[in-house]
Amino acid sequence: MKDSRGKTADDLRSARWFAPDDLRSFGHRSRMMQLGYSEEEFRGRPIIGILDTWSELNSCHSHFPERVKDVKRGVQMAGGLPVQMPALSVDESFTKPTSMLYRNLLAMEAEEIIRSHPLDGVVLMGGCDKTTPGLVMGAITAGIPFIYLPAGPMLRGHYAGRILGSGSDAWKFWDERRAGNISDEEWLGVQGGIARSAGTCMTMGTASTMTAITDALGLTLPGASSIPAADAGHQRMGSACGRRIVEMVWEDLTPDRIITDASVQNAAIVAMATGCSTNAVVHLIAMARRAGVDLTLEDLDALGRTTPLVANVRPSGKEYLMEDFFYAGGLRALMKQMEERIDTSCVTVTGKTLGENLEGAEVYNDDVIRPLSNPVYHEGSLAVLRGNLCPDGAVIKPAACDPKYYNHEGPALVFDSYPEMKAAVDDPDLDVTPDHVMVLRNAGPQGGPGFPEWGMLPIPTALVKQGHRDMLRISDARMSGTSYGACVLHVAPESFVGGPLGLLKTGDIVRLDLANRRLDMLVDEDEIERRRATWTPPEPRFQRGWGWMFSKHVGQADTGCDFDYLQRDFGVAAGEPDIF
Repeated sequence: MKDSRGKTADDLRSARWFAPDDLRSFGHRSRMMQLGYSEEEFRGRPIIGILDTWSELNSCHSHFPERVKDVKRGVQMAGGLPVQMPALSVDESFTKPTSMLYRNLLAMEAEEIIRSHPLDGVVLMGGCDKTTPGLVMGAITAGIPFIYLPAGPMLRGHYAGRILGSGSDAWKFWDERRAGNISDEEWLGVQGGIARSAGTCMTMGTASTMTAITDALGLTLPGASSIPAADAGHQRMGSACGRRIVEMVWEDLTPDRIITDASVQNAAIVAMATGCSTNAVVHLIAMARRAGVDLTLEDLDALGRTTPLVANVRPSGKEYLMEDFFYAGGLRALMKQMEERIDTSCVTVTGKTLGENLEGAEVYNDDVIRPLSNPVYHEGSLAVLRGNLCPDGAVIKPAACDPKYYNHEGPALVFDSYPEMKAAVDDPDLDVTPDHVMVLRNAGPQGGPGFPEWGMLPIPTALVKQGHRDMLRISDARMSGTSYGACVLHVAPESFVGGPLGLLKTGDIVRLDLANRRLDMLVDEDEIERRRATWTPPEPRFQRGWGWMFSKHVGQADTGCDFDYLQRDFGVAAGEPDIF
């Protein structure tokens, strides 16, 4: 077998396992025959690993057993041998304290599965928030051809004639329940109607943000990120991924040819235009740096200042969900709208350029995917702040909060732990006003532990009953991409390691100046230094196991929270030579 570029079966990576006439290869061939394969099935044809993050506790991926069959069908049609390789599921809904604690574990597992097995190419199957960056980070470093198959968003939620969006409506109805405005029956109705099918959150949360980013990077087949999980087109996309990865192996289309400075910038622009999750900052930086691209907070803020938000999808948008986005033309249509702002010469997994992939794309509903002349928000989804509270940066999502907080000054109300904060917000006697700035600290990568999604601090019940639904909140935690409100997140360095957020006291005045990208505590510098001199490091969260390893090596939010020993020096090509 030989492809148009002259690559032969002897050039396949898997041939190193099966071709030599020696004892070890005899053992490899014998064990494949033990699995029921004849030599004609595994010798001389690409072996394709299907890295599948299914589990019985991951509702986002509950359709993956069937989708694996679709991928296998495509691989076999193209002359390859598909092999399913289960990988860590890191589901978002049930993993405590947070799935983010295990993103790097999935990345390590994906890399080592690929490196240690006779795989010529891989199809990555993920979608739930941390599975996309985890799988992609590992596959980038492994360096062999790969293609990403997104899980796809679930169908729109419904209850009592109302359309419900994942997360966003849960927060809103929870506030109404706390205010006594809805009944137990209504609350249970929302609970049963908000998640109606397999698939990821159908708002523009972290799942859809990260699959859109991967699509824009050129790592999926065109528009794959937009197809709902329940749509028959998703089955066809699975088969198409299987067929294409075999072709990519013969073409030797490796990730270093796809992930470049230009494609990373494309992904960041598209993310801003979609109204992306704040988590995009952490994950895109980590993914880019695995490929040797030095993406920084300043780069993202600069793009945020100039990129209009054109996807009218909750939570930044007001009406629509991902199903509507798909019907309106999906990500291909959005990128076609942004064509003048992105580099369309970038190569993608199709072997064609991004521009070629966008040919014929159309917008079918210009209220869902807005023209540049009529955006949802004139700047991008995210803004990066600096100041004496966050010298290494913090992130806010201006499009999803009340504009009156863009320039705000008020007294801090500081909590050192989530349980402390949770108890206080339901205290009817809590001394709090709408002008207060709620602060939760010790919730970062090491303090959380694991950087949990605690950053959308609940509005105190007393204020909810007065009709308030937003206030300025600051944390070194993350928040769900389905969240909204005036929340400043990812404060770096985190308080747990001595960041200045740990020096803030209740009653100190805090100022947010969004236009100038500033977040400061109005405390004299001499007083700050006195507090720093008396600060005592907290006890480590872990003494053993994965948590201990995580705490020893995880980076801060501004560098993507990757492990120090896994990041590549900028400019070094992705992939390491195989040593086995």
